[in-house]
Amino acid sequence: MLSLIISVLALVIAYFVYGRFVEKIFGPDPAKPTPAVSKADGVDYIKLPGWKVFMIQFLNIAGTGPIFGAIMGAKFGPSAYLWIVFGCIFAGAVHDYFLGMLSVRNGGAGLPEVIGKYLGKGARRVMLLFTVLLLILVGTVFVYSPALIIGGMAGGTKQAVMICVAAIFVYYLFATFLPIDKVIGKVYPIFAFSLLFMAVALFVGLIIKWPSIPEIWDGLGNMGPQAGVKGQPIFPCLFITIACGAISGFHGTQSPLMARCMGNEKLGRPVFYGSMITEGIVALIWAAVSSYFFFGGGAAELGAPANAAAPTVVTAVSKGWLGILGGILAILGVVAAPITSGDTALRSARLVIADALKMDQQKPLKRLIICVPLFAVTALLLWFNIADENGFNTIWRYFGWSNQTLAAFTLWAVTVYLATNKKGLSYLVTLLPALFMTATCVTYICIDKIGFGMPHTAIPWIALSAFCISLLLFCLWFLRHKK
Repeated sequence: MLSLIISVLALVIAYFVYGRFVEKIFGPDPAKPTPAVSKADGVDYIKLPGWKVFMIQFLNIAGTGPIFGAIMGAKFGPSAYLWIVFGCIFAGAVHDYFLGMLSVRNGGAGLPEVIGKYLGKGARRVMLLFTVLLLILVGTVFVYSPALIIGGMAGGTKQAVMICVAAIFVYYLFATFLPIDKVIGKVYPIFAFSLLFMAVALFVGLIIKWPSIPEIWDGLGNMGPQAGVKGQPIFPCLFITIACGAISGFHGTQSPLMARCMGNEKLGRPVFYGSMITEGIVALIWAAVSSYFFFGGGAAELGAPANAAAPTVVTAVSKGWLGILGGILAILGVVAAPITSGDTALRSARLVIADALKMDQQKPLKRLIICVPLFAVTALLLWFNIADENGFNTIWRYFGWSNQTLAAFTLWAVTVYLATNKKGLSYLVTLLPALFMTATCVTYICIDKIGFGMPHTAIPWIALSAFCISLLLFCLWFLRHKK
């Protein structure tokens, strides 16, 4: 439990110390008109109150990541705490802040446009395709996963799940099509409260119980086999499994949505850096709860298997610890998180496609022209997801790798921006996490079965090679740039 307390305090302190340092590097200007003011269109560019922008951003980036990812990551042992803390402070929050602020400075530009500006037209084209595919994958998995939870509460029959899938899909269509303040601006703060209530309630429960769970100083070795994780080394698997609670490329697709709704650049640190820190705290709490579940006797106490899957852990802990009312609010938070990330994922996909086609989105017909084929592709993937027994797991694994790969590309784009526009060694704040994430993603795709399936004995050599080659390429670019 001391590991949890120390980790939470580290994230809170980091917001005020390292977050302010990162903000100083960028240099927000409160006098500059933001896209919400200069490009107001009543649909996507709408000035919203600061607190509402924070709540929407937090819920946009949360999804099931800080919950399911932390639960699955906790199976590796207390090393999960370290990745959440250091990943969140030095990688995830920095990634979200700079991408969000660069979007603000570039008129609310989407992720492919920002990457293309600093990495070139070739990277822009690749990222355009990559981003749209990732967002469609997010929309697909975040229809099915909440439908399973709601359908399970309604009897668990396939018919109940299909009804939930259809209802969520229809909601996604309206949330993607309508102006951002009509649905998202009204519903999201309520769902965000549910998610935060769940985290606070579980944290209080942990303090009261003060269970005996593995601490960081007990050892950072892989405890996975005991909790049902086999054949997955901590590096790189832990760093792909825990994404949203540490760093996630998906966040880069969501930040431009709020970059188009912020009324002042000074809101950047609480909205972008602060949302990531908040999500990290949620992930830490779920990691501690899961550690108690897997290694501290919690599974036996709640009458669940010790190697239970993430949805089972959520349901068992919510009902067992928080009672009926608390359980309903907690499960609402877990269900709302993926739904609200799914709809903004498809909304982001619409905007990314519109930016690429230079198509104005103020008229409903033009929004519909993009929405129809976008939802048709999502429906096809969803059908495969339901028809194939292993469809969800396959799509999720590809999503996990592509998500972190997108984060690496974003970090490289920000590094080029800092090296080009800022003085001194400020680019190191993103260069180091960019090198680490590149090594992680290359190693994962080389050893995992969705990739090349190389032997695990090659992991150190693959990671070191990816790190050194990336660093060499950056140094060569940097020397050319200076000349």
